[in-house]
Amino acid sequence: MTELTPSLALDTRTCWPADLRLLADRYPREVWEGHANLGSMAQFWLQRHDMFREIAGALTDATAAFRDGTATAEDFRAWFPPRLQFFLQQLNAHHQVEDLHYFPVFQAAEARLAHGFTVLEADHGTIHESIAATVETANNFLRTAVNDADALRTVGDSYMAASGKLIGQLTRHLGDEEDLIIPLILDRGEAALGVG
Repeated sequence: MTELTPSLALDTRTCWPADLRLLADRYPREVWEGHANLGSMAQFWLQRHDMFREIAGALTDATAAFRDGTATAEDFRAWFPPRLQFFLQQLNAHHQVEDLHYFPVFQAAEARLAHGFTVLEADHGTIHESIAATVETANNFLRTAVNDADALRTVGDSYMAASGKLIGQLTRHLGDEEDLIIPLILDRGEAALGVG
């Protein structure tokens, strides 16, 4: 994993510093929708991000319902594994495409923002460590006997903590990634960048 200054690490970053907001300040989110350069690739990519947010929200809500006692362990165990698996598989594939194709193109297109893509790649490493922890705690939860309430509560709390950390990291990452990439696309256009 790439060494970053503490302020740019995913778990401590609150926003991009000024040097990485060059285009974000010129193209704030309010102007994205309907912009002539917001092409089909960018729209699809934003839709994928929205899908990740939607599934993350559903997983968070379901976990809270189990923890609060409004969903049974049986119901929760039947509901969350296929959704978590889909979420994590899609996230892994999405990151591979970004790391291998899109990030190098964007990094080469705007040298002033190149460091931001190094940060985003490091984010992917951090997120994948959290994915591993989430999978481990989910498997522990699924292996625990349904009739052992204390053990279920313990492993459920561990899963909730790991999943919550992952979703918090992903939420920060998605927003920062969009704030770096979409303004660049709006500034140059997809065809000029070679992604349209």
